[in-house]
Amino acid sequence: MAKSHILIQPLDRIAIALILLLSLLIGFVIWQGDAVKPIVRTFSWQNQQIGAEDISFSLTFSRPMDIKSVENNLKIDPPLAGKISWAGRRLVYTLVTPAPYGTNYKVLLQGSRDKFSEAEGKNRVMEPFTGNFSTRNRALLYIGANLEEQGKLVLYNLTKEQKKVLTPKDLIVMDFEPFPDGDKILFSARSSKSSDLLSAQLYTVTTGISSKTDEQPQPAGKIDLILDNKDYQNLKFDLSPDGQTIVVQRGKRDNPGDFGLWYLPANNHTSGEKNTPKRLESQPGGDFLITPDSKAVAVAQGQGTAILSLLGDASKPLDFLPQFGLVQAFSKDGSQAAMVKFNTDYTRDLFLVTNQGVQKQLLKTTGSILGCNFDTASPTLYCLTTQLISKEQYIEQPYLVAINLKTEQQKPLLMLPPAQRNVQMSLAPDGLGILFDQVVPLQNTTTPLPGNNLKTDDGEPIATSSLWLMPLLPITEGENIEIKPEQLPLVGFHPHWLP
Repeated sequence: MAKSHILIQPLDRIAIALILLLSLLIGFVIWQGDAVKPIVRTFSWQNQQIGAEDISFSLTFSRPMDIKSVENNLKIDPPLAGKISWAGRRLVYTLVTPAPYGTNYKVLLQGSRDKFSEAEGKNRVMEPFTGNFSTRNRALLYIGANLEEQGKLVLYNLTKEQKKVLTPKDLIVMDFEPFPDGDKILFSARSSKSSDLLSAQLYTVTTGISSKTDEQPQPAGKIDLILDNKDYQNLKFDLSPDGQTIVVQRGKRDNPGDFGLWYLPANNHTSGEKNTPKRLESQPGGDFLITPDSKAVAVAQGQGTAILSLLGDASKPLDFLPQFGLVQAFSKDGSQAAMVKFNTDYTRDLFLVTNQGVQKQLLKTTGSILGCNFDTASPTLYCLTTQLISKEQYIEQPYLVAINLKTEQQKPLLMLPPAQRNVQMSLAPDGLGILFDQVVPLQNTTTPLPGNNLKTDDGEPIATSSLWLMPLLPITEGENIEIKPEQLPLVGFHPHWLP
């Protein structure tokens, strides 16, 4: 028994020493009081690259905070207007408008106190905090029109002034649409050896860009075939806003009466097996546009527009708007749509249609409504329209107009040359600029360019084309600031901002 007592004694001494040490430490903490300084535990955008869809960040604190001292001391450099809300120890800052692209930001907070320091007569000022995030580079896509880039899909980074050709010379790109993260582009293209505008196949190509800082992007220029043209001609397509679904207008090669919409997943199976397209069982239609929730498609049918489900039975429309023949654009949240009414006197009306049943006429034109974009930064609709200036020769004058959706105020921004019938526009994701092109068609008296294989949507041969950037400012009443577009050092057409 004595031997056993000798072996246990050192362990007892160690245990007693630890108990005494812990007791002293506890006593010291109690005597000091709660003197631990509050800190920011997490910042949701730390070292992240955000896009226009990212509208709020959060700061989570280690202790309940004095709300006023935090709100008065929170700074963002450069400034970003926003609104603050709280949920316990978590602060949420929601941006009023998307953060401008191509910018590095700092979030600074110092001098704030916790919730109980003043009542306890303490001055527990939090540890100073600095967070960092950035926005995506300002980048655009276009179809090249010079000899070296003819018919190729080109990515141009405006922030870094870098150009990257994405597609090979044996493909002539006809149309394209970027995926929401900007990592891939869905495009239709025909062989450079074919002039058949109905021979397009659908592909994807990687951009070499990743919106996630912790992921290595795929190399640029990796092409995958998504849909071939063996049995059906692929005419028009649209990519859903969530990047998961493609809707294609197709016609059977040996049966012109077999014509309609098909849909398929936007990504191939991981095994490499191609996805099989499925027929959307509905009446044939014209132009179409997938809704912002990616669950339905708006299709011009007969004298109106039908909303067809992409998730279930499409034979019965979810909704039908008999007076509107075309949807030009949806707002990002899907609550509003810009729709065109075709009148019997050959004029066209542009209407704002809401999900609350409101139908408000915005403008009337004797020409065409070529395209519209809702601004995510303000209640503004930008439209590219034309006015008929010669009925005999049917000459249209294109112009760019901004419409304030609250006041219905119209502000013409730019008049374009009358011969420009194929102008296309794209509104920047941060709402700070509009891209548009100016296509120069080949004239009958012009000698065709060597190897030129470019054509407009109307099938008209293209000689060359220039790209322009129109800076934008928020519309306010009485504003008379003249904004002039600048020509970009790029030769191409069909410009589109990368998200």
